Amino acid sequence: MFRKIGRLFTIKTRFEAYLIIYALGLGAVERGSAYLTQFPGFGGKLLFLACTGAVFLAGAKMFDCLKYEREAELAAADRDAQIFA
Repeated sequence: MFRKIGRLFTIKTRFEAYLIIYALGLGAVERGSAYLTQFPGFGGKLLFLACTGAVFLAGAKMFDCLKYEREAELAAADRDAQIFA
């Protein structure tokens, strides 16, 4: 039961990653615009850039993890095919 619920919170495809990155981007821009009003000037702009930059880092990490998981699955499938062949 917990495994089925846990699968809901697992990113399986690049499309799901794109949707999550989009949502993170919307939140980062909203937070960044709040920083611009709270801290006008150069400090607010730096905080805005930090918010949006974090989304780029998180998105890159998600894509790297998806690529790694796919390669691991292919390697396991090849290993199993060699064992049973």
